[in-house]
Formats: sequence, structure tokens, C-alpha cells
Amino acid sequence: MGGGAALFYGALAALALLGVRDVLFLHEENRCSMTYMYEYPEYLKIKLPKKISRRYPTYELYLYGEGNYAEENKNLILTGIPVLFLPGNGGSYKQVRSLGSIALRKAEDIDFKYHFNFYTVNFNEELVALYGGSLQRQTRFVHECIKVILKLYKDQEYAPKSVVIVGHSMGGLVARALLTLKNFKPELINLLITQATPHVAPVMPLDKYLTDFYTAVNNHWILKAQDVRNLTTLSVAGGFRDYQVRSGLAFLPGLSQHSSALFVVSSAVPRTWVSTDHLSIVWCKELILATIRAFFDLIDENTKQITEDPKKRMLVLNHHFVRYPAKFFEEDPETFTELKGTLIWIKIESSKWTYKVYNESDGKYFMFPLSNHRKTYSHVHCQSSMMDTNSWIYGCLNSSSSMCWEGFDLSWKAELLPTVKVVTLKLQEYPSLSNLVIYVPAINGNKFTLDCEFFKEDSRTVQLPVTHLFSFGLSSSKTVLNSTGLIYNVQLQHFDQIYQAFKIYIESHCHPRKERKTSVYRLHIPWSHEDSITVSKVPSFTEISAKLHIAQPENDSTVAVLNIYSSSDCQYEVTIKTSFSQVLGQVIRFHSASLPVYIISNVLLAYGGQLSTLLSTGQCSDFVLALAKAAKPYKVDPIVNIVKFLLGFNWFKDLWNVLFLPELDAVVLNKQDMWFPLVSLILFLFGTGIAYWGGIFFSSVLRLLSSLWLSLTRPPGLPKDSKLMTLRRVFVAILLVFVSWTTCGAFAILIIYLHYMFKIVKLHLNVRIEQNVLNMGQKHSKETSSEISPEASSATPTTTQAIDNVVNSLKIHITIINLLTWIVLLSLPSLIYWFKNLRYSIRLDPDPCRTTAIILVSTSGILMNSSTVKIKSSKLSKIAAQVPLPLSVAVVAFGPMHLYRVPYFVIFSLLLHVLCCIV
Repeated sequence: MGGGAALFYGALAALALLGVRDVLFLHEENRCSMTYMYEYPEYLKIKLPKKISRRYPTYELYLYGEGNYAEENKNLILTGIPVLFLPGNGGSYKQVRSLGSIALRKAEDIDFKYHFNFYTVNFNEELVALYGGSLQRQTRFVHECIKVILKLYKDQEYAPKSVVIVGHSMGGLVARALLTLKNFKPELINLLITQATPHVAPVMPLDKYLTDFYTAVNNHWILKAQDVRNLTTLSVAGGFRDYQVRSGLAFLPGLSQHSSALFVVSSAVPRTWVSTDHLSIVWCKELILATIRAFFDLIDENTKQITEDPKKRMLVLNHHFVRYPAKFFEEDPETFTELKGTLIWIKIESSKWTYKVYNESDGKYFMFPLSNHRKTYSHVHCQSSMMDTNSWIYGCLNSSSSMCWEGFDLSWKAELLPTVKVVTLKLQEYPSLSNLVIYVPAINGNKFTLDCEFFKEDSRTVQLPVTHLFSFGLSSSKTVLNSTGLIYNVQLQHFDQIYQAFKIYIESHCHPRKERKTSVYRLHIPWSHEDSITVSKVPSFTEISAKLHIAQPENDSTVAVLNIYSSSDCQYEVTIKTSFSQVLGQVIRFHSASLPVYIISNVLLAYGGQLSTLLSTGQCSDFVLALAKAAKPYKVDPIVNIVKFLLGFNWFKDLWNVLFLPELDAVVLNKQDMWFPLVSLILFLFGTGIAYWGGIFFSSVLRLLSSLWLSLTRPPGLPKDSKLMTLRRVFVAILLVFVSWTTCGAFAILIIYLHYMFKIVKLHLNVRIEQNVLNMGQKHSKETSSEISPEASSATPTTTQAIDNVVNSLKIHITIINLLTWIVLLSLPSLIYWFKNLRYSIRLDPDPCRTTAIILVSTSGILMNSSTVKIKSSKLSKIAAQVPLPLSVAVVAFGPMHLYRVPYFVIFSLLLHVLCCIV
């Protein structure tokens, strides 16, 4: 039984590690360029009113500067556009330097016609993603900072009326929370950019203050959308390299209700095209450049501030973050223009053509007719190697062989890819368009290549069904493209769930004499901006990971597409397989925060199994053996699924509400498109494996500590049956209650945990010694049994029974300390927060662990001195043995999205244990 269980749970633990490995290590390398400061960065502290400083002694406001610019700003005579940077969880106010430095260099390039003043807030590197008690305080402080910043400009000619906010991680959520303040004026913010901010829900919901803060912010933005109608919001996620905040959490809740909100993953941002981790998103040069370019394009020439037109703000953000047409931003791109220069007419006989120019000294226009191809083809597609030309493709409504009348710029329909600029036009949308004109600039010493073709959309679209989730990579779906053109669209049928994960293999071959080119593969997700781009030479064998950040909405009928910008006369073999390791990685990515819930659920089942065995056989089984017997998924998962199913009926939902039961977490997950029946089973198995090997590790540590204690002191022997409560224990309990109330509840929990651990180490050591002595005595008694008197021989059974009782108690205590370990771990963020701020206040307020601590320290004296003898004789023992099972179900039902509830279920089982010792 033990060997089989070890093998089974070892496999489960290996699968869990496989999923974690996929999340943490199987991603692309960091391809971001580092931003550098060319002058020493300086942070000028802004003096705040005394009232604000006294109210927020741990927070500060700074103005960023470098070199001469920093010297000029020391008198606070400011004329720029204010931008406020808010750091995130444990973030530094100095993270503003990447934005500030690049914006300063950009302003120098235009002789400071426009420039920005970057402010930053010092939040004392608080861990607000783990402790939500200070989020409201941070929000109120930011409000005061905005008012102070705007007062600095009150005597200026172009005084700003609002500020731009850039928030990293939790800083973005604090910025959104400003609108929930009663006295906050929404017009104080005109543009909000968030970087890797978990907008949907907290990554680790460790306290009620955190979840309540999220609820208040998201409800306000959904229910009071009119308050944010003039605020333009851009949320940028890091992609799969960000394993701290998955990109799905950065999607703004109720985004469809806000026409002024935009979500994009950094891998899809033009001229960035890289995934960023949680920290590099603030210094990734490619992404920072896109942000600063957008800032300068947002400036209104009349007011010299950010434009007050929400429509223009969205156009600029789409231009730089969604579809970059390889030209400067124009508010009205469909403008007629005069084509000045040589116009060369080129007659096109076939459906595709290539034009090459070497060492061209003068810019020229090349005109191609469209009229002969309209009846046969539906689209025209062009690829240009010109990467630095602003306007390069035009349309003619009326032309001759030498002139183009009424030409208008079509470059805004183009798109920049890593190696080429491309444009695809649907001819039906331009019925009066007679010719295309391509502008070729002076390219001395260089080569310009233009590839164009006419095609029918159906001939370039291929449907490729993805493999089943449970095919485990054993089957594949394949298609072969004998390329005769420049673009193909492979529609990935039935790829719409976050738990799907695939490997796409593209093998390309070309004619031996064909010029070697690069191909661009883009995995395009139409319902969200989370595209990924891969560049590969031809011929080659390319591997692409296909995973989703956001599931397809129910009312969306679009299809995920693999765009292949190919070379003609080449063959592309596209194969797709399910990647089992990445499927597990997706489960871990989306539900890793819930793993403690399933581990604790398994420990509770083992605890209930130990009590049942104790009552039925008189002997308590070891934790690992009890876990192997009691941890069965069918005891927990079916109940949760049945309740979720019944909640779909109004009568059951009404009954549920009458009982004042909280919303089932599975229902919340289902609303976020994250509920999949087998996920709970997989997490339960992962939890079982982790709990199993955690129990073995804990036993090894306990043995090591007891051996260390033996080398330091002499054990007193087995503990005698004593009173559960003494004056000393009452005094210790009162003292710890006082510590909980006046300092930090998590601190008191840690103290009682260490005390409990110390007692178990001593008990373990004493049991080992007494068992060794008993075994030696029994061996000696067998050798001299004829010489032992009846009185002496009758002493052995009594000693054995006493040791058995203590061993049983030790096994129960080991399981209890296992449960307490998780309570300590879940309360640890509050302890760290309190310790970091100890110099400002000795009392943590608010304290999410105070109630838990008071209950634990009040009953700890009885709990750590309890014995199985008292439990077996208790009237409540049968109830105590049955309760862990429903508590295990309750933990899974109400804990995944609300981790702070889990300790209360554990404490309830421990209180029953205490009552069994009393009654």
C-alpha cells in the first residue's frame, strides 16, 4: 500500500511540477531592450501640506528629472504636461525613470516644443497585492497628490486641468479606484495607462479588504459607466512571460460597455512584438517607445496639453498599440493628396508581380491598373521592404498614363510587420478606385522590393480543426499549402477555450532556385488583442505555441487565425498537436492561487480519516497513510458540481439565499469563463500529491529537529496526564490575545505556531527514546524471562499502552500542525506588511488576521496539550470525526476565489477538537 501510494502520488507531484515548469520556464526569452539614462536621474521631493504629511507619513511625492532639466525644475516653475506614475505591489517610485528619460530625449528632439513632467509616488513598497488594508489609503493619497500637482501649474499660461496616470501592477487598480471616492472629480484624469494590472480579480485573494476593494472598483466602473465616459483607458498585459499576473486578469471588466477602453498584450503591440515579464514591462524599451510616441501624438497644439477629445485619444492609442500603418499619425487619414514627381505607368498582365529597384537616386511613383482584375479577384495584397517611408501607397480615382487626379493616401490601411510592410485591400470597398500608386523614395546603395498580387479570399483561406484536448499529442491535424501567393489564412476551428494548448509546426520548402526570404507567422485572436508574431527563414522548421489569455465570448463567432505571410512558389506544411504539458501549464497558470485550497482540503480529509480510525480501532494511523486512504476526489468534487448545477434552478437559488450562503466560487469562475469540470479534479489530484510528499518532508524535518534537540538537552520522558488548563497557560493565552489586539494577529499566530512546533519536537523526541528503551527492555526480558517475577512482567503491557497513547496523540498533533502551517502561510503577507511598517505604527489596522489569531491563541493551550485518550472518551468524538469531510467540501466550494475564508474552516475543525477534550 505504501509503495503504491508513493508511486502514485509521486506521479501526481511530477505532473504538478511539469505544469509549473511550463508556466515558469517554457516561454520565450526576454527580448526587450533595456532603457538607459544618459544623465544621472534625480528625484525632487515635492513638499506636501502638513495635514497630508501627518495623515500619510509613509507616502511621498517626487518629480523626476535628469541633468539640466532637473536643475531647472528645482524651483518648481513647471510648464510641461503632468504625468503621474503609480508603482505596484512592492514597486519602487524610481521605476518612473524609463518613461521620464525617453520622454525627455523625445522633447529635446523637438526643441521642447512640448514636454512632459513626470511625477511618481513612493508607496513605501507596500505589498498591496497580498494585503488589501492599505489600498484605500493609497487611493486617497493619490487624490491629494493630483490636487497638489495641478496647483503647481495654476499661474502658467497653459495650465493643465487634468493629469495622465501610468499605473504599474496594483498602481493601475489604485488609479481606477479614484473614481470611487465621493469627492473625486472624474475630469481630473483624462488618460490612464495600466501596465500588467490585474483588473478582474486579485492574484491571491488573501484578505477580505482586498476582494472588497476589487468588488467596489469593478462595480463602479460597470454600473456607473457615465463617470468614465471621458476617461480613456489602455490596459497593457505582459503575455506569457508574466507569470505573476496572467494577461487575462488585465482585461478590463465590462470592456464592451466602454468605447474609450482598450486592452492589448505586449506581444501584439506594433514595433514591440515581445512578451514582457511583470517587472520588465516598466523598462522594456520597445514598449516605452510606443507609449511615449502616443503621448506626443495626443498633444493638442492649441492647449499644449493632452487632447480633450476622447475619440482622438482612442485613434492615437489604436494607431500605436493595435495597428501601426508604418506612417505618422493623422487624425483624418483618408485625405486627397497631390503626387509630385515622376509617375511611371506599369501594365500588369498576371495576377501577381514583383518590382525591384536598386540604387534609385530620385523618388518615383509607379502606377498599377485595377480595372482588369475586379471581376476575377476580390482582394489585392502588397508587401513592401520599405520600413522607414511614411506614405507609400495611394489610390487613384481618375488617372491617365501620365497623371493621377484625385489621388488619396491608402497607407493608413497598411500594417507594419517585423520585416515588411503589408496592405490588403478589399476591392468591393473601393468601387471607384482605378489604379494603385506605389511611391519609391531615394534608396541610394539599397534595394527596394515590392510584391503584389490579386486573389480570391476563398482561395487563401484554409480551415484546420484543432486536435481534441484529451488527445495528449498522439493525434495531429495537418494541412499542406502549395503557396502561389503572399498570404494565407489558416482558420483554427474550435480553438476558443483557455485550457486548450497546442504546438503548431510549420515546415517550409522552396524551389531550389528560389530566392531565400523570411516568412512571418502571426497567430491572430480576433476577440482580443493578444496576437503573437514569429519570423522564420525559408526553408525552415518552426514551432509555435498556441494558447489563449481570454476565452472566446459567447456572443462572438469569430475564429482564431494563423496568418502566413509567405513566399510564392514555396510549400508550407502546417501541423497542429495538443501539448499535454502546456495544457497542465494553462491549468496552473489560471488556478495556481487555488492550490492551497486543494492541499488543505486533502489534509482535512486525512484528519477526519485519522479520527475515524481512532474511534473504530483505537489506533490512530499515520498522516501519510491516512491521506492515501481518505483523499478521494469523489468525496468532494461531485458535491461541488451538483450544487453548481442546482444553483441554475431558481427554487434552489432562493433557498441558497435564504440560508445567507455566499456565492459558490465555481459560479464566479464560470462567469469568468474559467470553469471546466475536470479542472477541479486535476487540482485536487495535484493537492493530494503535494500534501502527500509534504507530509513525508514534514516527518523528515521533525525527525531532524528532534535529533538536534537531543544533542542540546536531556529529555524528561513521556508527558504525564495533566490538566488541560493551568494558570500559566491561561496567562499565556491572555498575553497572546493582548498581542493580537495591540500589534498584529499574524504575529500572534506565528508565536503560537512556533510554540506548538516546539512541543511536538519534544514529544517526538521523547516517544523515540521511550520506544527504544521499551524495545531494548522487551529484548532483554525474552532472554531472561525465566528469572523475571510475575510482578515485573506485568509492568511491560502498561508501559506499552502508555506509549501507544502518546504515539496516537503525536500523529494527531502532526496533522494539526500541518493545518496550522497553512494558516501561518496564508497570514504571512500581513505579518510582512506589519513588520515593514513597524517604525510608523505598532498596530496593524485594519488587521485581517485578528479574529483568527484571537480564536487560536485562546484555545491553543488545550489544543497542544490534548490527547487521544480524551478524544476517544468524548461524547462529541463521532461528530468531530465526520465534520472534516463537509469542511473539506466547503473549502473547495468557497475558497478558490476567497483564500481568506479557508482558515475559518480549519479553525472550526480545531474548535471541535478542543471541545472533544473538554466535554
